[in-house]
Amino acid sequence: MLDFVASNELEIVDGILTGRVVGPIVDRPGKAKALRDFASQYGVPMEQTVAVGDGANDIDMLGAAGLGIAFNAKPALREVADASLSHPYLDTVLFLLGVTRGEIEAADAGDCGVRRVEIPAD
Repeated sequence: MLDFVASNELEIVDGILTGRVVGPIVDRPGKAKALRDFASQYGVPMEQTVAVGDGANDIDMLGAAGLGIAFNAKPALREVADASLSHPYLDTVLFLLGVTRGEIEAADAGDCGVRRVEIPAD
């Protein structure tokens, strides 16, 4: 389950995407603003936030975060990120945060019906 989300909402009319966005657009500065808003709302210092992105539109967000992680990212983002992952599994981010394989597996065991993709041991 996600604790926070900020995304563009695509308009659907009669079951068909119109090509328009509903509500505010979450663009490059909007992503950084959303991160700051979430942190402020829950009393989390920005130094303790983590942001993960893959493209140049994530540069401001990664710069605002305490830990900015480029994930299978474009070169422009890798240059400004604190860490860069070129691995196909997003849960590798957890290892950067100090979460152990055992903790991940224990958490996965509690996910009813969620399929786990194994990460090969190094």
